[in-house]
Amino acid sequence: MPDPALYRYGIYYTPPDGALACFGAAWLGWNIASGQSAPHPEDITGLPTSIAELTETPRRYGFHATIKPPFRLAQGAQPEALYDALANFCAARTPVTLDGTKLARLGRFVAIVPTGDTGALDRLAADTVRQLDPFRAALTAAEIARRTHPRMSAAQSENLHRWGYPHVMDQFRWHMTLTGKRPAPEAARVQAALTPALAPLLARPLVIDALSLVGEDNDGFFHLIHRAPLGR
Repeated sequence: MPDPALYRYGIYYTPPDGALACFGAAWLGWNIASGQSAPHPEDITGLPTSIAELTETPRRYGFHATIKPPFRLAQGAQPEALYDALANFCAARTPVTLDGTKLARLGRFVAIVPTGDTGALDRLAADTVRQLDPFRAALTAAEIARRTHPRMSAAQSENLHRWGYPHVMDQFRWHMTLTGKRPAPEAARVQAALTPALAPLLARPLVIDALSLVGEDNDGFFHLIHRAPLGR
């Protein structure tokens, strides 16, 4: 069950125990499932700088794809109720099958992204955001100001004010982040260096069979609380 001392909660996709989950934890240096630091791999060559520097920003979030972005609990909402609500939500839905995934550059960072039709996954993410939103505390004016930037589209601004995050609903794009923002030439080198190690680990097809309740501790690191299976 959730630790009530956790600062924020979120809904992620986290891969089940296996080679991909182990690689992701080692690459980022944080194992979200065990709640412990993990040693970086030593056999990846051709990187433009150290793995520690490349992964400094995404490390504390763990290896994941965001479904409902992290949020503070609304006044009166209890972590146990969120746990139960996610379990019931997932039990009433079926797993989503993607054609597969691939390594790609999204702007200035490197990530794993889906291939093929993502319609069912997009609908699952939107339903998750919508159905569990009563547990989310509204953003403060300071939080809205901090998350607003000049290049934000009208749709993203609307999402920020309505759902607490710009990249949800029709602005959602499933991805598993592997680096912070890097100059384009560096990102290209990271992608080339990671491809031989990651390509054999990327399932085709990929079955999204569970959603994960995660929580952020006082040091800013996220911990896996529970993987709630999709379907009964």
